[in-house]
Amino acid sequence: MTTYIIRRLLLLPLIMLGVTLIVFSMQQLLGPLKLLSTYVDPNTYAKLSDQDKIVLMEQYGLTDPWPVRYGKWIGNLFKGDLGWSVVGKEPVLDALLHRFPYTVELALYAIFPIIGIGIWLGVTAAVHHNSFIDQAIRIFALIGWSLPDFVWAILVLLIFYIGLGWFPPGNLSLWADEVVKSATFNNYTNLLTIDALLNGRIDIFWDALRHILGPIIAISWLWWANLLRITRSSMLEVLRRDYIRTARSKGLPERVVINKHARRNALIPVVTTAGQMVIGLLAGVVIVEMVFVRTGLGSFAATAAQTLDYASIMGVLLFTSFILIVGNLIIDISYAFIDPRIRLG
Repeated sequence: MTTYIIRRLLLLPLIMLGVTLIVFSMQQLLGPLKLLSTYVDPNTYAKLSDQDKIVLMEQYGLTDPWPVRYGKWIGNLFKGDLGWSVVGKEPVLDALLHRFPYTVELALYAIFPIIGIGIWLGVTAAVHHNSFIDQAIRIFALIGWSLPDFVWAILVLLIFYIGLGWFPPGNLSLWADEVVKSATFNNYTNLLTIDALLNGRIDIFWDALRHILGPIIAISWLWWANLLRITRSSMLEVLRRDYIRTARSKGLPERVVINKHARRNALIPVVTTAGQMVIGLLAGVVIVEMVFVRTGLGSFAATAAQTLDYASIMGVLLFTSFILIVGNLIIDISYAFIDPRIRLG
């Protein structure tokens, strides 16, 4: 196990090096003057003379040979200098850190019901193969898988907000937002629901929860559909194995056969899907955040792309790449816990 984990960890810096080379190469296509505009806020850049621009280009190493520029760029990355975000009107790293908690909060509330219900539906469908229950669950999955995120997001908004008035868009109501931004409210984690509880403000907690339930419903159906399809297929394959027939022939209760022998061995493809789902949520659910006007990482990336905010786009690319790489590392390591045979690979 230790050797397996060490091998995976040793690959991490090499993969990150490859990502930085790709991102750096993409940036160099902009040219020195355009690159300089990504390091300086627009108001300051507009006031710069030609000589000032030359001095700043030399300071940031934008006119140096390629290897030297890459070295200085990596040095800036380690200092947290990713440039200036036009969209966020602040340094890119600050813009990312200010918006990431909204995406994390959405992911935290969505992950457990999606994984729990998705796996449960998949196992239930496989155990009741070709029965009415199986057919009903498959129709549920087909509907969820057929419609894209933005359709579900709009439907949820129409039904639960416009129709019922339950789950409004945004992060908070105006009154709650004013309280959160006031000096009397302490932002311990920057996660609205958790900070509301830590401040003893149950009213703000419920308001934040109302605003997050709509996006969770919109996200969940698609992922439920995907996860239960993978779980069902994997469970059906496992249930046909010889060791399952042997377990049943020994007189073991069906509950023990399903939970102890079948489900664990069917989890490997499910872990992949669930892991990719978590990574996708943390990297930012762009469409859903845009529809529900949530100021998370996804909506920030979309706005940066629309306004050609190069520094923000590259910052989001690096940030999400790091999430993807670390997330896939965790998935690889989790395989070893589920199936000991993988440790030998």
